[in-house]
Amino acid sequence: MKIIESEENGKTILAAEGWLDTPSSAELMEAIQGIGDVKGLVLDFDKVEYICSSGLRAVLYGYKKMLKLGGSFSVVRVRSEVMDVFRLTGFDKDLDITAREEKECGS
Repeated sequence: MKIIESEENGKTILAAEGWLDTPSSAELMEAIQGIGDVKGLVLDFDKVEYICSSGLRAVLYGYKKMLKLGGSFSVVRVRSEVMDVFRLTGFDKDLDITAREEKECGS
């Protein structure tokens, strides 16, 4: 998994790429632990192809960290396959999760 960190308007953006499985979930948790006192955390999942229970735990960890800091939390540009997992687990009801816009055929 590849994680690219950037900042925008006082928020940390972690753009993840690949499978969010057990080993890579540990990498995401470390990246989240490494962020300081920020206004918010955005997980950009545009290039995340798969998420397992460990990945869900990492997402929840990021959410709880932002609650403690009083910051905002969101997961953006989520692929349909990963969005299905968020819907099945109910994460989409409690967290700010936005699906990516799927491109039309021929576009």
